[in-house]
Amino acid sequence: MKHATTPLIDITCDGHVHTALCRHAVGAMEDYVRAAIDRGLAGICFLEHLEAGINCPHRSWLTDADFDAYFAEGERLRAAYAGRIEIRLGAEMGCNPEAADELEARLARWPFERQGLSCHFYRHEGIDYKLLSRHPESLEVLAAVGADRVLAAYLDTLIWGVRRFDAGVLCHLDAGLRHLPGVDFTTQRERVLALLEAVRERGMSLEINTSGVPLRQSPYPAAWIIRAALAMG
Repeated sequence: MKHATTPLIDITCDGHVHTALCRHAVGAMEDYVRAAIDRGLAGICFLEHLEAGINCPHRSWLTDADFDAYFAEGERLRAAYAGRIEIRLGAEMGCNPEAADELEARLARWPFERQGLSCHFYRHEGIDYKLLSRHPESLEVLAAVGADRVLAAYLDTLIWGVRRFDAGVLCHLDAGLRHLPGVDFTTQRERVLALLEAVRERGMSLEINTSGVPLRQSPYPAAWIIRAALAMG
């Protein structure tokens, strides 16, 4: 007799969806809801970007007014598609130790149902450069600083964020510097393991993010990180 088991990944729900509100995706919220229904998904969770204290000329996060509109539209969609799909409204919070109080204040302003934790910027000489971007200037500066130095700071920031904030899921763990050739997170193995231990201690989930598939033919994080996480329980 087979026993029912809970799958490690619920593939009936997409838990990390961005829209044009974040300025690096396209489409309205309703477009994604309709597409999810067409593909037979039972649920969808929007996870729009929330940042604080970032000095970057290319904004990729929502303003307070954006979040007000986000929740208004989300509630409208929940009513319009009730019984057809579950719609959840969350935030992907970017770690910034220099703006911890402001981040917590912004999180408290809206009733987020899911809080993802990530780190999207590296500060160099007062400017925040995007870690996940193809932008030539960002890649040039980050390459000049050095991949290992940037990755160490990235992982240390995530460890700090996991311990500081009450988030539910760690997003795309090894996506940092994903557009910089030759980046290898195995050089930061001890920090990765320390991050996973912090995630375990906090009772968080580890996101499996398929945006890595078209870039490297595997999701974020890599298989060795997933195996390490499983070994930790």
